[in-house]
Amino acid sequence: MTPAGRVGWEAHADLVVVGGGVAGLTAARAASLRGLKVLTVSKGGPTDTATQYAQGGIAVVGDLRTDSVESHVVDTCAAGAGLCDEDAVRSIVSGGPAAVAALTDLGAVFDLGRDGVISRTREGGHSTRRIIHAGGDATGAEVQRALGAAGMPVLFGAAAARVVTDSRGVTGLIVLSDKGIGVIHSPSVLLATGGLGQLYSCSTNPPGATADGIALALDAGAAVADVEFVQFHPTVLFTPGGVGRRPLISEAVRGEGAILVDGNGDSVTAGVHPMGDLAPRDVVSRAIADRIRRLGTDHVYLDARRLAGFAERFPTVTASCLAAGIDPAHQLIPVAPAAHYACGGVVTDVHGRTEVPGLYAAGEVARTGLHGANRLASNSLLEGLVVGERAGAAAAERAGTSVEIRSAELRPLPHLDRGRVQELMTAHASVVRDGAGLSTAALELAESVDLVPADATALEDAALTVTAAALVLAARARTESRGCHTRSDFPETSESLRHGIEVRLGSGGELELPDLVTARN
Repeated sequence: MTPAGRVGWEAHADLVVVGGGVAGLTAARAASLRGLKVLTVSKGGPTDTATQYAQGGIAVVGDLRTDSVESHVVDTCAAGAGLCDEDAVRSIVSGGPAAVAALTDLGAVFDLGRDGVISRTREGGHSTRRIIHAGGDATGAEVQRALGAAGMPVLFGAAAARVVTDSRGVTGLIVLSDKGIGVIHSPSVLLATGGLGQLYSCSTNPPGATADGIALALDAGAAVADVEFVQFHPTVLFTPGGVGRRPLISEAVRGEGAILVDGNGDSVTAGVHPMGDLAPRDVVSRAIADRIRRLGTDHVYLDARRLAGFAERFPTVTASCLAAGIDPAHQLIPVAPAAHYACGGVVTDVHGRTEVPGLYAAGEVARTGLHGANRLASNSLLEGLVVGERAGAAAAERAGTSVEIRSAELRPLPHLDRGRVQELMTAHASVVRDGAGLSTAALELAESVDLVPADATALEDAALTVTAAALVLAARARTESRGCHTRSDFPETSESLRHGIEVRLGSGGELELPDLVTARN
């Protein structure tokens, strides 16, 4: 069964990369340098990526007199609230300097201090200044520019519909584009599709962050884990009635001295955590959510008025504020939490391998064990660079394998109205959750109707529906509060739940919860 129209085109490749952000472009380049024929597909345009919008920097150890890999590991594991795979953390963190050097060789330009050395700042959860930036608060845009300038070809406007497998593993990818159904025969597919922010009414993610990779991986037989851990950025620019992608106010603003206050001028985080406004993001988001609830308002404020040279240091933030009629040099910035980053995803090792031969994942869509229950600030671009490079290299394992897609059949997929999914998730699976709300969401999600997707929008809606169901299933099973998963009915952390919760698609198409999962490293 296929959408209307026959197969419009076919192609062959050693590796198909799905996604054109930091992880996807890095993987494509790594594979190409090893002689692989690579085809990268992206459903959007060249800048429709989360990478493009990343204001934070890259966490990477620099001056060994003030920092070390072990210190970075300790900070990462502390933020991850007991669920990080320490070996994976050490492996990925150790790869940071070489990954940044490779990016610099491609022409990426990072901000320098007066001494001519790359300057470093501090963000929440970090014990020292180890974050490098580009363009003040435009690091992601510079990373995207440098990787794009490397010249890797990308087929834009092509939405991945299904990863095809047989007994040997991956045989290729089916895509939907303006040319109809496309079939790419390949022994390897790498998912670098980004996050799932569009599960919620407000998010820092671009419109294309619709959890495509989660749905593709589940359908192909791979496992996902830790999907209940969705990091909400504490400080997203608040405007009345604002929905969709909202501009974030970079954590580096607090790193430089801005403070969170409520409408009465009182500190939001005083007495909440020893690190105050620079506590891990889940702590700050909960503190804001609690203050909003107690005061009966819908936002708090960030006071950056005492920061000298704010417009020069944070040009992107300044532009967003001015567009909303706020001058951060003289006015308080209204902020509230919004969906920001998926800490879990497709289960992989530190080379991007899943348990399905030929299926790889890297970047936000993957669960390597780096983030655990809560991502440490600025570890995301780091992971995309390091694991993207490794996954591209690992794909050489299957280069030359002879495969052929024999049928371009698309399966019926669950569909629920996107707006309704976002309403359910925002109401019942946001910063603070409880069993009753999660049960309400689960019941309505179970009423979705199976339809064969006819276009990219239908594929996105199906991906959001199945991912929402997987997230709610895991969140109901995690009867504790840990990291960025907070249950008001289970406020304490449970030692018996100090493990990942794995979700799979059963033989009958139903989501299942096998026993605990550990990263395969």
